[in-house]
Amino acid sequence: MKISQFICFAICSLFYWQAVATDFNVLDYGAKADGVTVDTRAVQDAIDACTKNGGGRVLIPAGKTVVTGTIYLKDFVTLHIENGATLLGSPNYRDYATDTHKNMYKNEPHMDRCLIFAKDARSIAIEGYGTIDGNGHQKNFNKKKGGRPMMIRFVNVKDIHLNNITLINPAAWTSAWLYCDNISVSGITIISRVNNNGDGLDFDGCTNVRVTNSNFDNSDDSICLQASRPDKPCKNITVSNCHFSTKWGGMRIGLLSRGNIESVTVTNCTFKDIQDSGLKIQQCEGGEMKNMVFSNLVMENVPRPIFMTFAQQRASVDTPEGQLEPLKSMHNFSFSNIVVDNSKLDKNSTFFLTGFPGHRIEDITITDVQFTVSGGGTVEDAKKTDLKEYTQEVLNGWWPEFSLVGTLPASGLYARHINGLVVDNFSIKTINEDQRAPIVLKNVENVEVNRIYLNKKKLSKDQIQNN
Repeated sequence: MKISQFICFAICSLFYWQAVATDFNVLDYGAKADGVTVDTRAVQDAIDACTKNGGGRVLIPAGKTVVTGTIYLKDFVTLHIENGATLLGSPNYRDYATDTHKNMYKNEPHMDRCLIFAKDARSIAIEGYGTIDGNGHQKNFNKKKGGRPMMIRFVNVKDIHLNNITLINPAAWTSAWLYCDNISVSGITIISRVNNNGDGLDFDGCTNVRVTNSNFDNSDDSICLQASRPDKPCKNITVSNCHFSTKWGGMRIGLLSRGNIESVTVTNCTFKDIQDSGLKIQQCEGGEMKNMVFSNLVMENVPRPIFMTFAQQRASVDTPEGQLEPLKSMHNFSFSNIVVDNSKLDKNSTFFLTGFPGHRIEDITITDVQFTVSGGGTVEDAKKTDLKEYTQEVLNGWWPEFSLVGTLPASGLYARHINGLVVDNFSIKTINEDQRAPIVLKNVENVEVNRIYLNKKKLSKDQIQNN
């Protein structure tokens, strides 16, 4: 062997062994990986060794199923679940630790525990084309058995990657991200249908978040943006190239809204077979909600493509019972290039935007919409004027849901308590006859409505109800 060849071989070998040295296979730390034995200690030992070494990858090897209770991710650790590998949550509630923070919603301490936890960490990742299975079936986790652990919770973590991974069967939310910064989520699939409250990604007081190229199939809201602390805004959020299917909301923004929620863009996404709303935007507590853009969206079987409410309600576990925080403001929203096909749904299919007496939503633009509905609204529906407001008496301690109001007197768009509304190039197609006006406005000031079409016929200004 020539000297130059030997030197090249030696350098390559050095780089190889350096790379190997940064991988920490859980099998080397005593994991049985037989799909039955609870390997929490072995996995945690591998994580601890990895972070102590300065970082690297903790490997769940291909073809293996590793069962654990709560594990703690730490600085510079990448949990790498290889293609064909599964990290499986223990079916025993007692295997989940009690020092993993808490769920921030009122009346929900049964979701305090979790499978994967990190706090005050930096530069962590979960990746690898494998699967994390929460094993959250109702036979394993329910209130009678102690509760339902979430799959992932991160608190005050900086620089996070969640990439190219499949997350299935959580017992509650798939993930809760609290007060984290610089988050990248890409190429993931979430399927959370085996238990209740199967949210996908819940970002609470997080900043600089990117979610792209991902699929969601949930039993509750797919993505949530919220702010449980007044000093921790949820801001600088981008969501793109995602598909949403869920039994509740595609994207919910708000409810937990003690801090500001702002600077949000959602684009190039599809929504299908959603029980409640595509975009559900709800300001309830003492923060400010503002500056959001939603564009290039396609929806099918989504009863309320846009559902906006401004109503006072206690949502946070940290707000004393019986106390309500003063409402601030909700303003600057743009919706454009939206195509909705709700031809297979019933008559309760409408864009619904409602402020609150004395607290209007301000400055909303809705442009370039194609909206197909089944129709079927009756004369009685059209004459309906006694729509409930989201007062404390009506809410009775619960959320401002559509069911509290019921059928609306509009076939396309109903808006009330708004200051500053522009609707332009809004086309409504009804499959069946509908006696309701296509657009109804109530207590809406500074409004401009142009190019409204009903079954391809342009409507005149006097065909738009504005009370």
